[in-house]
Amino acid sequence: MKPVYVAGAAVHPFGKHPDLNAAELGYRAVHSLLETTGITPETVDTGFGGSSYGGSLLAQRVLQRVGVSGQPAFTVENACASGASAIHLGWQAVASGVADAVIAFGAENLSSFGGGTLPLTTNDIEIEQGMVMPAAYAMRAQRYLRDFGATVEDLTAVSVKNRANGALNERAHFQREVTAQDVADSRPVADPLRLLHCCPNSDGAAAVLLCSQEVAEQLDTPSVRIRASVVRSGTFHTHYRDMTWPDITERTAKAAYAMAGLGPADLDLVELHDAFSIAELLHSEALGLAERGKAHRAVRDGDFDRHGRVAVSPSGGLMSRGHPVGATGATQICEAYWQLTGQAGALQVPGASVALTHVTGGGIFGVDNGACSVHILTAD
Repeated sequence: MKPVYVAGAAVHPFGKHPDLNAAELGYRAVHSLLETTGITPETVDTGFGGSSYGGSLLAQRVLQRVGVSGQPAFTVENACASGASAIHLGWQAVASGVADAVIAFGAENLSSFGGGTLPLTTNDIEIEQGMVMPAAYAMRAQRYLRDFGATVEDLTAVSVKNRANGALNERAHFQREVTAQDVADSRPVADPLRLLHCCPNSDGAAAVLLCSQEVAEQLDTPSVRIRASVVRSGTFHTHYRDMTWPDITERTAKAAYAMAGLGPADLDLVELHDAFSIAELLHSEALGLAERGKAHRAVRDGDFDRHGRVAVSPSGGLMSRGHPVGATGATQICEAYWQLTGQAGALQVPGASVALTHVTGGGIFGVDNGACSVHILTAD
């Protein structure tokens, strides 16, 4: 396979943008990407756009507006992993030699739902019986607290850490630090989770330029290499589920580490799927950042701080940056790109040279999650 590089990134700031639909948000991110990189529309070989709720032909609607017209374009839906899956398909196109320059983006407007929990797929037995994501993660949290001696205060520590990071991120939905008391005083959602243990429903978009080494060398923008790009689906079964072990994350990460020839100890920063505070504990363990049942101790000891052993969600993560479903995986790549090129400003992780991004989601009966994507990027 040919090496694949990220040579540019752009994000439309996350937040509430009720007057901007997914296509408009995507257009703004992609337009900014073209301006930043200087790449011309006719030199783009293909494009991929990820979204869960953005409607049909989103990729075409966005790319045509910036002049990428006539080239193959694909709209990707893969639940919370939609944007990351679009990037994975773009990576495949460049790695295989089919394309030299690819635009991959994710876009979502969740304001159209008016708040509350997001609607999940129909024709699913658990969802028809009332399963929603806050309830699923609340069950995971209850089991984790029981099995490993963690406390609600440990969940709160994740929220406090990530909101502090997000307070420095001008692209984040929430840009304010919170205290443990703020979290404790926020309204209950699903025991033991309170509102500030949960990510917000956000609107936003992000885009990246994926390209071959030859194209990267022709551009004036810095580039980073994608060492691994992996997508996996959940393994179906109907027997006992271990609510404290995200199997899909473990399997996806294992394949990514093997592809990159790197391991957890090599990582400087991780942007993971912290849709709920418990998710950082579960996924960091499945990614190998902490021993099983001990991630809450790592948070408590500062191991996951921006200046700690490995910075987890230095951008603020989903907890603070927001979670416009289809855009999340794409913006994680953008944040990693800026970190590895020394452009992260107040968010900068000192000496960052290896980054991992992880996103997972999709409620389906019989699987841990419907889809998961892991990318590993390096500064050289």
